[in-house]
Amino acid sequence: MENLLLNASVAYRSAGKPPLVWGFPPGASIIDTVPEDMLEMIHPHWKKFPPVNPMWHYLLGLIYIVLGITSITGNSLVLHLFMKTKDLRTPANMFVVNLAFSDVCMMITQFPMFVLNCFNGGVWLFGPLFCELYACTGSIFGLCSICTMAAISYDRYNVIVNGMNGTRMTFGRAALFILFCWVYAIGWSIPPFVGWGKYIPEGILDSCSFDYLTRDTATISFTCCLFVFDYCFPLIIIVYCYYHIVGAIVHHEKALREQAKKMNVSSLRSNSDQTAQSAEIRVAKIAMMNISLWVAAWTPYAAICLQGAVGNQDTITPLVTILPALIAKSASIFNPIIYAISHPKYRLALQKTVPWFCINEAAPPPSGGDTQSQGSACTTATS
Repeated sequence: MENLLLNASVAYRSAGKPPLVWGFPPGASIIDTVPEDMLEMIHPHWKKFPPVNPMWHYLLGLIYIVLGITSITGNSLVLHLFMKTKDLRTPANMFVVNLAFSDVCMMITQFPMFVLNCFNGGVWLFGPLFCELYACTGSIFGLCSICTMAAISYDRYNVIVNGMNGTRMTFGRAALFILFCWVYAIGWSIPPFVGWGKYIPEGILDSCSFDYLTRDTATISFTCCLFVFDYCFPLIIIVYCYYHIVGAIVHHEKALREQAKKMNVSSLRSNSDQTAQSAEIRVAKIAMMNISLWVAAWTPYAAICLQGAVGNQDTITPLVTILPALIAKSASIFNPIIYAISHPKYRLALQKTVPWFCINEAAPPPSGGDTQSQGSACTTATS
């Protein structure tokens, strides 16, 4: 069938059967709307699906505009405040800065092209090279964010579980962790350019990502490795760290209650110590919520990729693919929202820098100088 000239729908008249009908001719395929220079990159799997309702292109474009503006604004504000506020410049907070930087880069490189495609016929308009670059940058920044989340969970584990016995997180050590995150992400994003895996259009064909549909050895092995090393492995680290964080807090609380009972007192802590411990419990809950949102965002797309590689491909339709991909990219809006709501020092800096946000955050009580524990100090700084 002839290419439909990039239109989301066309006016046609069946032979000898008026009136004029607005829509796609019978038997039209979603790849009939694809530009000629992109046809070689389209996987044959998509040929059996009809064009999606044009409404989806506009709806997804509008959703992505909201996600893009929210993510860029929120993460840029996090970067601005952490660079401007001296109290926030700690080694542990370098991970938060790196996460915000990776997230804002994700949206800057992804949402403008996607939105333009959505509002211009719902097809990829920028040619094969930019398709590969779009997918590659999305991979780099997405994988870097995942790796950084794992690093944050390890840092919290080291502070709360190991305490004074843990290796102190210095600026140099944090920089090495961050460098590893970027090298790891780039290392897993380069192979499609050298023959291990591919970058191709996916879903409703107005965005590009990994090829998880081709059933050759190279593509299947690459997709499975991505699933194991870039989804399962970071998830195992995150779950392990936060499981032990919660366990350590529960064990510590139980020990204190038992000791207080033996001494016939209500609590062994001063008011400042109780505040510090509350901060440690709060950061564990907040971090776990953050990780849960990340899991909810990335799991659907990881499942689609694994199903495409080794499962039943018949249920992988254009919309079934594009919606999890959109949800995965929306993970970049969670972190600034969570940290802005829950981080006392962030809220204080935000209150000072942007007073018209109407934030009313009370200043924390004096920490007691050098007597504050390393665990409480670090935890409060990254809560």
